[in-house]
Amino acid sequence: MAAPRFHTATVTRIDRTTRDAVAVTLRPDTPEAFAFKAGQYLTFRRQIGEVELRRSYSICAPEGDEALRVGIKHVPGGAFSGWANTELRVGDSLQVMPPMGQFTLPETAGRHLLFVAGGSGITPILSLIGTLLRQDGAAQATLIYANRSPASIMFRDALEDLKNLYLDRLTVIHVLESGQDIPLFSGRLDTEKCAALFTRWIPLDQVDASYICGPGPMREAVATALAAHGQPEDRIRFELFAADQPGKLAPAPRHVAPDAPGIATQITVGGIRQDLTVAQDQSLLEAARAADIDAPFACTAGVCSTCRARVLRGEVEMRANHALEDDQVRDGYILTCQSYPVSGPLEIDYDA
Repeated sequence: MAAPRFHTATVTRIDRTTRDAVAVTLRPDTPEAFAFKAGQYLTFRRQIGEVELRRSYSICAPEGDEALRVGIKHVPGGAFSGWANTELRVGDSLQVMPPMGQFTLPETAGRHLLFVAGGSGITPILSLIGTLLRQDGAAQATLIYANRSPASIMFRDALEDLKNLYLDRLTVIHVLESGQDIPLFSGRLDTEKCAALFTRWIPLDQVDASYICGPGPMREAVATALAAHGQPEDRIRFELFAADQPGKLAPAPRHVAPDAPGIATQITVGGIRQDLTVAQDQSLLEAARAADIDAPFACTAGVCSTCRARVLRGEVEMRANHALEDDQVRDGYILTCQSYPVSGPLEIDYDA
């Protein structure tokens, strides 16, 4: 599998979903590279002066849809999200990586899945629900969607359309901090609120798996409540967007002496091999970029998995991992933004 590369995509439509969020529809110049699975994301690149910004946004369209569409919420102080919400126009060209991500649906049909979203966390969830109900006529979906108020609900019309289309198979529960009269559906979606919902409204013994995407405290609260009500850990799936969220942490990095020798390393990207020496206190991604190797990356925080590569020889230490599954790590895959050389010679393959 070749390492992902940026392609050009043209903005064909911009829809405002709330006061501070837009849905951007794209037409890639190479559409064959942009077939996606529900729940995956796109990574965008934009140059501002001498600074290159890379940001990842989830695809909100259902799998198989002709429209390639992402939701972008304006984060206060966010250079890319602010630009996308105020300056981006139809006809503009964007640099985009092909879809990536593992926050995807199970292959087993006929399941009842629980989806929990907070704020802009609805974007991958919307894709997952639309795909599940379209492709599996026996599937059931329940969505809990937490927001500050009715005005902050992203894709409200799209959710209503889905509810009307799948009346018997989709349940949507809005939990709002304000603007909701029913106490059970009012306030923050914390552990206590989840416990009340699972006890009085959602029979978890009928739920096969749960998908959670939203702010860190909400995710932790929902996962805690799910576990307390008997849902196994391997049936609880997360989508993470920030490095301060819980994940699989590697052991703390060992101390590196100031005079420690660099490690001879061979890096393969896009079929091209390049030899370099990597300092033991330098991440493999940092070393690749310093050598002008066009290695893929996005978040640089061990969350998005864009910089994934495989260790073919040698040993590295991965400081943090919020993206790879245990079996992938056992198979030698690493996040190069979080991986440091230990012994060599090293062979790192982004194409594997």
